[in-house]
Amino acid sequence: MNDTTSSRQRYRRGARDWVVDSLMFLTALGFGFLGAMTLPGEPAPPSPPDPFRVAEQLTALAACTALWWRRRWPVQIAVALVAVSAFFPLAGGAMLVALFSLCVHRPPKVGLAVLALSFLSSYIGALVHPDPYDTPLVTAFLLSAVFQGAAAGWGLSVQHRRQLFDSLRERAVHAEAEARLRAERAQHRVRESIAREIHDVLGHRLSLLSVHAGALEYRPDAPPEEIARSAGVIRESAHQALQDLREVIGVLRAPVGELPQPTMADLDQLVSEAGNTGAGVEFVEEYSGEVPERTGRTAYRIVQEGLTNARKHAPGSDTRVRISGGAGEGLTVEVVNGAPAPPTGSGPARSERTGAGQGLVGLAERVSLASGRLEHGRTDDGGWRLSAWLPWSA
Repeated sequence: MNDTTSSRQRYRRGARDWVVDSLMFLTALGFGFLGAMTLPGEPAPPSPPDPFRVAEQLTALAACTALWWRRRWPVQIAVALVAVSAFFPLAGGAMLVALFSLCVHRPPKVGLAVLALSFLSSYIGALVHPDPYDTPLVTAFLLSAVFQGAAAGWGLSVQHRRQLFDSLRERAVHAEAEARLRAERAQHRVRESIAREIHDVLGHRLSLLSVHAGALEYRPDAPPEEIARSAGVIRESAHQALQDLREVIGVLRAPVGELPQPTMADLDQLVSEAGNTGAGVEFVEEYSGEVPERTGRTAYRIVQEGLTNARKHAPGSDTRVRISGGAGEGLTVEVVNGAPAPPTGSGPARSERTGAGQGLVGLAERVSLASGRLEHGRTDDGGWRLSAWLPWSA
């Protein structure tokens, strides 16, 4: 597409533009007709017509016709008509329309500069064409300046109103976009929170299922009592996992609500369930006082994640859970498990430690939100240590 075609498409008029441009053309033409009329008390036009009068009328008609291109070249058209109107007063109407259009479509400083030129043009016109009614020069100049100032002021007010509407529309669009972004961020935070809860709750239950199912597979000749006990744990863990999942779904379906949150009082049951897998779990509590609800909830999740990872990556190893601290010094939560047993080739497969990254990432976010610190890594004997410090105000 060449520049000419692009320019034509840019200045293509719509139905509204045709109506406005037609009205402007007729308005300028009306000013010219009024100026060409012979008013009562004026001498009759000479016969044959005065050549200058004919040239003035033709120039005024050309000036009115030039207004059809005022959208494409507003500055050029306005400056040209300002100059023409100084010598041909009948073109004054077209000059006023061009001045108005210039102030609408161009910056105010451009419109004011051309307005100043129009004042000079009016003064020159008053000198070149004295008023037939002997109106004083200053009065004639001021009368012309009033019309020009009114046209320019009207154009500037239209431009200001359009800019105001555009600004309000842009603000509304930005406000809508910001509201949408805030809603998306809030939704993302809710999804992350739900994902952490599902991982913590269901991960614990499913790891119990995996351990007991693996034991049944590994020891098909186990005593009936042991098989029955493992089957009971599997059934109970599956039932609890289903209940936890229903609670999560119930919260998602409800208009408002929060996921059910554990407390420090639930730690005994959590440790007891971990001990039912056959691994030794030592639970040491060395704190006094009532732990704040938020701190206790985070401590529960830390212990839950540590026990879950111990079952997944070091099944059968002993685990030690220690909670210590007090008001004013903070709460320390530590979960340490022994080294995983070497694979025998016939036992249940053991997951690699690298698969536990998502749980630790979510746990780090929890601890960070609680203004605490989280540490984890291997111990000297090949085990794993998960430790966190949580604030506990006095």
